[in-house]
Amino acid sequence: MQVSEVLERKGKNVVTLRPDIAVQSAVAELAKHNIGAVILSGNGRRVEGIVTERDIVRGLAKHGAAYLEKKLADVTLHDVYSCKPSDDLYTVMVFMRRRRIRHMPVTVNGMLCGMISIVDVLREYLAKANIK
Repeated sequence: MQVSEVLERKGKNVVTLRPDIAVQSAVAELAKHNIGAVILSGNGRRVEGIVTERDIVRGLAKHGAAYLEKKLADVTLHDVYSCKPSDDLYTVMVFMRRRRIRHMPVTVNGMLCGMISIVDVLREYLAKANIK
């Protein structure tokens, strides 16, 4: 099974935010869309970083409420691992587990074309095994 098959079922829509907005805005977007991560992108296509719920919680624990006013560009992970639609899902799953990554952008020629989460991967394997 390939990553592209997951994207066909779940969709390719990805929430992106500009790097110059505050963490508080990212919190609002995560809640609004009921998602665990957003991609930082100035143009909505090139991946410039990723910020997750876990990153925000750790930032709040370390810096307090002032963390919410920081710009995403200043607090986010910029070295983002990504995969391609043609990648084998099992290989991506193993990589995500080893690196403890829960969200992975899907790119083609450096441009964002989707996002998968470890939950998406698990859902595919459970469906394949006919487990509901």
